[in-house]
Amino acid sequence: MASTKQKTPKTTTSSDKEGSNKKVWIYSGLLTLQYGAQPLISKRFIRRDVIVTSSVLACEVAKVVCAFIVLLINGSLAKVFNNWSFVSALAFSGLPAAIYALQNSLLQISYKNLDSLTFSMLNQTKLFFTAFFGFIILRQKQSIQQIGALFLLIAAAVLLSIGEGTSKGSKSKNPEEVLFYGIVPVLVASVLSGLASALCQWASQVKKHSSYLMTMEMSFFGSVCLLASLSKSPDGNAMRSHGFFRGWTLLTLVPVIANALGGILVGLVTTYAGGVRKGFVIVSALLVTAMLQFIFDGKPPSPYCLVALPLVITSISIYQKYPYHVKKKEA
Repeated sequence: MASTKQKTPKTTTSSDKEGSNKKVWIYSGLLTLQYGAQPLISKRFIRRDVIVTSSVLACEVAKVVCAFIVLLINGSLAKVFNNWSFVSALAFSGLPAAIYALQNSLLQISYKNLDSLTFSMLNQTKLFFTAFFGFIILRQKQSIQQIGALFLLIAAAVLLSIGEGTSKGSKSKNPEEVLFYGIVPVLVASVLSGLASALCQWASQVKKHSSYLMTMEMSFFGSVCLLASLSKSPDGNAMRSHGFFRGWTLLTLVPVIANALGGILVGLVTTYAGGVRKGFVIVSALLVTAMLQFIFDGKPPSPYCLVALPLVITSISIYQKYPYHVKKKEA
């Protein structure tokens, strides 16, 4: 009885493989477009007088709605919530939610003070911090090639920081404003992204949370943190004086919904394709950002971006291509 093995799940037809490959290409293509276009969309459709916290809160609500719809369509809504408890949700999603809420606010500030390509490349430093906190929290080791790629990525980020802080690459902005309201926020957001990513991975391994359920929990707790901060924050004063939707138009919903859908697409790409394809998506998104910025803004990449772009692409490609392999001990 113990020798009975179920080998039927291994038999996958060619039509199944073609179907899954189509899904991979569709999800990867959509995520590439979303990730690459998000900085331009946010800069174009979110006016400067829009209160940052209002757009962040709206994005969190949109994420909850998108995740709920996906669970409803999948038919797994009842199953996911069957063993759910508020205490476990608070314990494993509360801290990452607070971190992501702060990260999103910093990203919104950075969007408005950096050109889109520079923002996208600096945002890639979150790979380094994801690896760093993955080692600290999850003890995930990196290969020699990956360590070299991460240092290459940091070199590109430093090059961009020096270039953006000292040159006149950003339109009508003084270097100090670019540095403290553009570069610093996106780098701090990258650190927070790495920490929150490691915490979420740890929580999912311990509690086996659904990614959609975790998205809903973190959006809820993140929104609570943001609402609590409004009592003494400048954004809270602005909301009380001018209203929640100050500066909003119907087009403001475009980046909000796009950002929420991007969060869903990340989960789908990771599920169907894994981390390697996701790395290619990130690299392709940088090229999409550069192309869209040239097409719609008529702005060619600055010399610093032209030097840093191949460094970023090379470092991310190497990092994804040469993962760490555990060496088997010879008996």
